[in-house]
Amino acid sequence: MSAELSAGTVLAATVPAPSIEYHVLAPILIVFGAAVVGVLVDAFFPRPWRYPAQLVLTLAALGAALVAVLLLSGTATTAAVGAVAVDGVTLFLQGTLLIVGILSVLFVAERGPLPRPRSGPGTWSRAAATADYGMDAFTPQASAVPGSGAERSAATAGITPTEVFPLLLLALGGLLLFPAANDLLTMFVALEVLSLPLYLLCGLARRRRLLSQEAALKYFLLGAFSSAFFLYGVALLYGQTGTVRLAGIADALAAETGAPTLALLGVAMLAVGLLFKIGAVPFQAWVPDVYQGAPTPITAFMAAATKIAALGALLRVLSVGVAEIADDWRPVLAAVAVATMVVGAILAITQTDMKRMLAYSSIAHTGFLLTALVAADDRGIAATLFYLFVYGLGTLGAFAIVSMVREADGTEATALSRWAGLGRRAPWLATMFALLLLSFAGIPITAGFVAKFAVFQAAAGSDAGLLVIVGVLASAIAAFFYIRVIVLMFFTDPPADPPEIVGPPAATTVAGIAALTTLIFGIVPQPLLELADRAGVFVR
Repeated sequence: MSAELSAGTVLAATVPAPSIEYHVLAPILIVFGAAVVGVLVDAFFPRPWRYPAQLVLTLAALGAALVAVLLLSGTATTAAVGAVAVDGVTLFLQGTLLIVGILSVLFVAERGPLPRPRSGPGTWSRAAATADYGMDAFTPQASAVPGSGAERSAATAGITPTEVFPLLLLALGGLLLFPAANDLLTMFVALEVLSLPLYLLCGLARRRRLLSQEAALKYFLLGAFSSAFFLYGVALLYGQTGTVRLAGIADALAAETGAPTLALLGVAMLAVGLLFKIGAVPFQAWVPDVYQGAPTPITAFMAAATKIAALGALLRVLSVGVAEIADDWRPVLAAVAVATMVVGAILAITQTDMKRMLAYSSIAHTGFLLTALVAADDRGIAATLFYLFVYGLGTLGAFAIVSMVREADGTEATALSRWAGLGRRAPWLATMFALLLLSFAGIPITAGFVAKFAVFQAAAGSDAGLLVIVGVLASAIAAFFYIRVIVLMFFTDPPADPPEIVGPPAATTVAGIAALTTLIFGIVPQPLLELADRAGVFVR
């Protein structure tokens, strides 16, 4: 017995406990902790208390996490035994994600009047008589068959789907971890943590239920394939280098004397998972359908936050892990950027639905962002950070405005023809939307112009002039469909039965902040450019 105890003591002594730097990981831990508390709130709080409790908890957690990011400013270290890197790039992207997250929560939490049918299950219940408002974009009972009596009963009873808040926090926690991951296994875990809640959230639309569920299923199936490719790429890189740590991969590739065949295949497989998340060609098939079918607040959150985190993760892998073989992956990435810009811009012209047009616009912007990654230098990193900030806020504002144009039955009027004459009926709303579209097109005096100029300048400075030429041509094509919408709003007669213009406070606030930010950083971009330049430092 004493011998066994001695052996156990020696074994325990040889396995040191890992050091967890909780203060450095505070932004991520706060968000994940709030998500867990949110699950408990939904499980134990009385139904009338859940919505206000979840909203206060979510906003307080995101505000505290943003303060934690600001307090960590200037930190350059690794945490959790080197699995997480906290540096300028991480903190800049986390701050951007948290700002986007706060605005998204306001958008998600928007409440509106619930329909009151004269007959059907639950019509005469006491809850139905008192529950006049519910979360406008989300179905009250996701598990019910669309159009079924159970769903109508849940709607008339005023059930609020407050589980949306912890799901959103879980997704945001994964997004915060994704660009900070310093090894590939941590990055894969973050990828799955951010993806699974989004698969669910995409299927929770109150209206057009079947379209929403179809979008969620497509996103789940294609996401599962991309995750498998990502994990296969991790295995190949481990086979080549003997490690999954990004710094270790870089050191092993630097010491490699022969052709790193497995590493090249691994990077290609790894890129599938990352390029899928940002909607790059040829992995963009899910983007239009999911953007159209998902609840508009979730579409806005995905279009902004997912792109920010996935670009950050790809930037870290390319700049830290496989920079030694940049001559091998740069031409391939340049080809992907060209295809993404051209396909996104051309297909956007053919769209007749506003959400699908913005989806293809998002694809084109992914191509513009990839031009900065091709630069593979400090200017490219700074340009990417600036672009992600202004694009994220602009995208949120654009989708917030889309949600305010409604048909008589409450569905969003996303057909382009329904937006004719909007400038005469709602001049301020149309003006904000026009400003955001001009920013997407890269017109001067907007933040989008500064962002495109920065990424093209970075690409031109790294001998990628051809990529810049294609980018300018793609921008000209993209400007056509943006300006087409502006002409439709201000210089076309409205239809005989024009859609209604609603002005919910949260969506109006999000749109106003986005438009104001676009204008401010278009006129005075230097403070944000300098911040992005100082933040463009990776720690190994």
